[in-house]
Parts: sequence; structure tokens; C-alpha cells
Amino acid sequence: MRNIVLAAALSLAAIAPSTVRAQEAVVVSDNPEVLFTSPDPKLNANKQVVYKIILELLEAGHWDKASQYIADDYVQHNPNAQSGLKPVVQYFTEVLKVQPKPIPAEISMKIADVVAEGDLVVVTYARTEKDPKDPSKTYSTTWFDMWRIKDGKATEHWDPALLNEAPDLR
Repeated sequence: MRNIVLAAALSLAAIAPSTVRAQEAVVVSDNPEVLFTSPDPKLNANKQVVYKIILELLEAGHWDKASQYIADDYVQHNPNAQSGLKPVVQYFTEVLKVQPKPIPAEISMKIADVVAEGDLVVVTYARTEKDPKDPSKTYSTTWFDMWRIKDGKATEHWDPALLNEAPDLR
């Protein structure tokens, strides 16, 4: 009997479409501002630096304010932008041609979670992407940014960007 069940399962697996995906959509916070707070004063301060980076730099494009939140010797692990405050600002303003717009009252990016430990702050975002095999369909996935904060400024950054992949600033 066991062999019959195994044979049936293998037969079904062989004829099932290979594009079947089992996943849950990423859930975003309905109040992301709260995620950027902590009862621990140091973690709260670090989260607030990251909040300002997202709100004022990434969302509003006010790269003229970057020196308030990013250290001169900033280490960038994204393969598309060089390390250092000036090269990062140049990447957003000259390569991506980001133009400043009014700073919103709240973050509009789809934040799933914010985690802070020691000098690190990790932000995860929900992303909806087109299915490469069927552009009429979409799927849910995540993106993350991780910053190291020292003396009130970001000194290091990681994300999963690939070479020649522009950031999704929506």
C-alpha cells in the first residue's frame, strides 16, 4: 500500500505545473512610525536616524540634508553606489536623477518591520513584483535595508541590490 501511495504522489508531482507557488503575502504595518521607536534610548535614537534617512532622503529626495544622517566615511555594500557620503549623494542626485519634493508627514513606503540591536537597524519592506513568466500576475516579496549607526549617523549600509538594479523608491 505504501508503494502505491508513493507512486501516486510521484505521478502527481510529475504532472503538476512547475510554476505553482505557495506563499503568503507580506503584511505591512498599518502604523510604521511606531516601528521606529523603542523604550531603549539608544535603540530609539538609532531608529530615528533611519526613519529620517527613509523619510527625508529616500522618499523626499532631500540629499542636501544627507550629512545630517550619513557619515563622511559611510561604507556602502550596495554594488551600484560607491562608499562615502559624497559618492552616495552623487549616485542618487546625478545617476538616478532624484529631485527633491516636499517632505511628507509620514513614511509612505510599505514597511513590514523594523528591528534594532546594538548599533544595527534593519528595515524590511513589502514589495509587489511582476511575475517574469506571466507579467499579468504579481507576487509578494520583501526588500531590506540595514544600517550601522554610530554617533547619530549611518556609517554602513547593506541591502540585497544586484548590479545595475536601481532601487525601488516607491
